[in-house]
Amino acid sequence: MKNIKHLSLAILAAISLGATAADLKVGSMGGQEADLVHTAAKVAKEKFGLDVEVVEFDDYVMPNVALAEGEIDANAFQHKPYLNAMVKDRGFKIVPVANTFIYPIGAYSEKIKDISELKDGAKIAFPNDPSNGARSLILMHNQGLIKLKDPSNLEASKLDVIENPRKFDLIDANAESLPRVLPDVDLAFINSNYAVNADLLPKRDALLVEPEDSPYMNVIAVREGDEKNENIQKFIQAYQTDEVAASAEKVFKGAAVKGW
Repeated sequence: MKNIKHLSLAILAAISLGATAADLKVGSMGGQEADLVHTAAKVAKEKFGLDVEVVEFDDYVMPNVALAEGEIDANAFQHKPYLNAMVKDRGFKIVPVANTFIYPIGAYSEKIKDISELKDGAKIAFPNDPSNGARSLILMHNQGLIKLKDPSNLEASKLDVIENPRKFDLIDANAESLPRVLPDVDLAFINSNYAVNADLLPKRDALLVEPEDSPYMNVIAVREGDEKNENIQKFIQAYQTDEVAASAEKVFKGAAVKGW
């Protein structure tokens, strides 16, 4: 009788845990991007009865590591070129399944008001990860500040700069540190999420900004084989809604371009 009682308690505990377990775990960077995933999770619950747990990270590598290792079911934090670079470098079996937003990278300065005021030898800082570094260098190339060997190379680095006639000091740094670096350089290329946190808006403050047809579309990514998973598809439908678009407009203050 005692054993039966213990067994019954174990079953009840399992049922209780199952009732509170999430149907889907979705990773995101903390901050504004996580706000959008939380909004999508709310929509998923209201429209589909889907329980989504939002798992927040504080660096760009771990959301893909967690996804590859099965700790989460999807993530929504990265653009396609970054995902491609991670898959190439680390062999992750991860694929994009839906578009979210483009967050244009912009060039900001506390020392000049127009890009034409940039002096020879100026210090220019940009992200040190392959994809965001490349998009900064491509913007510089397109502006005529430098010349790249191949401006279509979405993984270009400083090694691909073949002409720097004005002898700019090109400084690569962690993306999240660039708002703090800004006072010490003449120009800094800053991702929208970090820029907005520092009260810098691409449309208002950037001296250079990516066009809206940028190839750097952010995506929802999953492990290979999960593309047609029913819960994944429901989450995609929940994300690509007016509610999430309105949330993006609010938290990114016009710095997010809808991708669906």
